Amino acid sequence: MIVVMLAVMYFLLIRPENKKKKAAEELRSSLKPGDTITTIGGVVGTICAVKEQTIVMETGADRVRIEFTKWAVSSKGTQATEEAAPEKEEKKDKKDKKDKKDDK
Repeated sequence: MIVVMLAVMYFLLIRPENKKKKAAEELRSSLKPGDTITTIGGVVGTICAVKEQTIVMETGADRVRIEFTKWAVSSKGTQATEEAAPEKEEKKDKKDKKDKKDDK
């Protein structure tokens, strides 16, 4: 029974996490000048230069260049949706419910 539980934990927790890490590493190693990227902080720009551990990114029309470490790259392209939106809505709903209780 313990062996079965360990196997389930491996396939549900450990294996998917390792796949995500591997995919992120492949994405970061395949970066090249001209790619549009989004950083973990939400900065969007075009890669100008790729170094061993860092990238130089150009943002906006004023051509500001910023150097980031490769691990700060979240995705290629621009993100169209905000992933944290449901969490913000839940917090807002809780606050509204609390305000309604205070009014009573």
